[in-house]
Amino acid sequence: MGPVEAIRRCLRKYVTISGRASRAEFWWFYLVVLLIGGVLSGLDGLIFGFGWDRVSILEPIWGLLTLLPLVCVAGRRLHDYDLSAWWLLIILIPVLGFLFLLVVFAQRGTAGENPYGADPLADADPE
Repeated sequence: MGPVEAIRRCLRKYVTISGRASRAEFWWFYLVVLLIGGVLSGLDGLIFGFGWDRVSILEPIWGLLTLLPLVCVAGRRLHDYDLSAWWLLIILIPVLGFLFLLVVFAQRGTAGENPYGADPLADADPE
């Protein structure tokens, strides 16, 4: 799955946490959101000036627009690993929670069907 298909799939499932998401879907969407956020941060700097006391408008709006899709695709990614989306709350444990989620998001999901749905890679080549 390429970046365009990953973006389309994530935006189609804007607030849908049910189902499963492949690694490619999660990481492409996350990368594009980060890159666009960086560009918007730079534009904020050019428009409003750089420094600690600068005003930022574009980047926070982008963050609010992409918060729900990022949480939902992360939940679907956990579903692919056969974990409940409630495991996202482990991020509240400093450092260890982040590392746990990073490892889970980087590993291949459960092969075949699991309680959360069909394998997203059933029709595609293995990642």
